[in-house]
Amino acid sequence: MSFMLPAAPAHARSITGVASDVVRALRGAGPFGSARSAVLCVIDGLGALQLRGNAGHARHLSGMMHKRDVARSVFPSTTAAALTSLLTGADPGQHGLVGYRVLDPASGAVVNPLSGWVSDGIDPATWQRSRTVFEEATADGIRCFAVGPREYDGSGFTQAVLRGAEYVGEDVVSERVRVALALAAQHEGALIYCYIPEVDKAGHRHGVASPQWLAALEDVDAAFAAAVPAQVGLVVTADHGMIDVPRHRHVLLGVGDPRWDGVAQLGGEPRMMHVYARPDADIERLAAIWRAEAQTTADVLTRDEAIAYGLFGAVDPEVTPRIGDLLVVTRGTWAYYDDTLTDKRAMRMVGQHGSVTPEETVVPLIRAGAFTG
Repeated sequence: MSFMLPAAPAHARSITGVASDVVRALRGAGPFGSARSAVLCVIDGLGALQLRGNAGHARHLSGMMHKRDVARSVFPSTTAAALTSLLTGADPGQHGLVGYRVLDPASGAVVNPLSGWVSDGIDPATWQRSRTVFEEATADGIRCFAVGPREYDGSGFTQAVLRGAEYVGEDVVSERVRVALALAAQHEGALIYCYIPEVDKAGHRHGVASPQWLAALEDVDAAFAAAVPAQVGLVVTADHGMIDVPRHRHVLLGVGDPRWDGVAQLGGEPRMMHVYARPDADIERLAAIWRAEAQTTADVLTRDEAIAYGLFGAVDPEVTPRIGDLLVVTRGTWAYYDDTLTDKRAMRMVGQHGSVTPEETVVPLIRAGAFTG
């Protein structure tokens, strides 16, 4: 089948190289220029279109952002894949976190590489296959810090993507940014990563059109009112954006749905589903059924097609079986759900991401301080 990704702005670079270029700036090289020390802030879930569309609620961030200050996320546009790519410089096909819920070939179970490291029995030291930018920087004598909510200190995902950084827990957004900038001022040559998940959380629960999301954006924006210390470079970006999915745009896979024929397990998430087939299934036949049922709600690709299109970047053979036999890439504002599950809480989620729309894939890439210009 033919599949065409929506065109990103021609000047938008991939988020995969951003952290590495921040490290290069500490040596006086790269596109960001040079800095005595550097801070990389990631506002989880804040797309460039959402920021520009709500500039009045984000005066500081939008004031620092120029028209060309955007980057593009990876596929799928979900935190496990995108944040790992941002902090390793590797595509999902290399680091192995190819979705929100993916198959672990060793156990045959679908696991959650964002929050299920302990419960699903996967080792963050090996299942995430790439060296982090912090490991690379530390090996070169650069001191690295990661400032984030206390609840993530020592978590499996933290161990997977922040290896090489000293974790500093801070729960208040404004204090988190202040601490990150203070560490940069205090430690010459240091790299400081600052993680801000509040916008993403508000979006999932209430949607990006909600008063709660705007309040979260205003709270985050206020944290950037502080002046950046002299000779400190600041980059503010995101792992992905978000789109609201109304309830009438839910595609429910119920008992008796013909799409279950030949399916062993479902993974991924509502906006980009991994479909894992039974060993005896005819993949082409299964793909034909899903395509016929999907009509205009989604593009359905086989694993081989997705790899050939380069959606996951270069895919290592060890990662290949983690990818679904079929991928259901939603269009517009649709989302797919397993309606045979008794737990329907996932269907309450309003703001979502994972697919390829500009709302989900185009993110800010703002420079400030020593990186201005």
